[in-house]
Amino acid sequence: MESDYDELDRRLVHALQIDGRAPFSAIAAALGVSDRTVARRYARLRSTGAVRVLGGVDPLALGAELWLLRVRCAPAAAVAVAEALARRPDTSWVSLTSGGTEITCTVRAETEADSEALLLARLPRTPRVEGVSAHSVLHSFYGGPDSLIAKLGPLDGATVAALRPPPPPPPTAPAHPLGPVRLDDGDRRLLAALETDGRAGFEELAAATGRSPTTVRRRMAELRERGVLYLDIDCDPRLLGVGTRTLLWISVAPPYLEEAGRALAGHPEVAFACATTGPTNLYATVVCADRRALYRYLTTRVAALPAVGHVETAPSIRTVKQAANRR
Repeated sequence: MESDYDELDRRLVHALQIDGRAPFSAIAAALGVSDRTVARRYARLRSTGAVRVLGGVDPLALGAELWLLRVRCAPAAAVAVAEALARRPDTSWVSLTSGGTEITCTVRAETEADSEALLLARLPRTPRVEGVSAHSVLHSFYGGPDSLIAKLGPLDGATVAALRPPPPPPPTAPAHPLGPVRLDDGDRRLLAALETDGRAGFEELAAATGRSPTTVRRRMAELRERGVLYLDIDCDPRLLGVGTRTLLWISVAPPYLEEAGRALAGHPEVAFACATTGPTNLYATVVCADRRALYRYLTTRVAALPAVGHVETAPSIRTVKQAANRR
């Protein structure tokens, strides 16, 4: 796949995936180039929209529920419905599939009332929506803080180890179940700012939250340690040499679901994989260089999964929204 990116661009993106807030000096030392070169490359990639470091939120750490929705629409209405879903703060990965007659998206519901309002009241009554299929995410095998860049990036093991941030210090108190994390208004402002720019400085984040830079630094560390906040990379697929996304809905015999899910998670093509409720019980988002590569993937790796009874493929023809709160 042709692109204007070079090997240093790809190495820089991989370095940012390892630690999205690493100082340019640390990245430069690991890559063997100057600080100015790294800063200049990142500024160029970010200004063109090729790369963004963004704060991601794991809804499960907040006690929220994650749903995969399949919304069937009349062809003339699909784009409008998809754009309306994309404007919601609780949606991500809003895509048009199935020739433009189906919308697939991820929805975060913080309460049962949120789920009921969206799934039972709002969507079914939306004009030109012909049907809604909802799949609750039961278990994630790959995704969130796990990134496709980690699988496809060019850095070797020694460089990855040099860039990996140190683990958090062990807790001073005995470990105990902490339950879901509760966010206050300052936390929500902090996460919203990081969803826009995961490399924003502490002074900038302090201004956005009304907190001191010291408080922001401490709270960021706490949210990362509790698994609420992680750093994600939004990048041009051509940097990874991949093409469009394809959604897979797979039926696996229940005794083999865990084995098949773990196998999927290890495939280089898989960006996200989870177990779900519904007529199929395993879902994956895969990226391949082209249609021929997708065919090879389906007839080799997917075909080798244990106890697969059915596979439905839905190529994404347009991604209307990627991660939450950004388009």
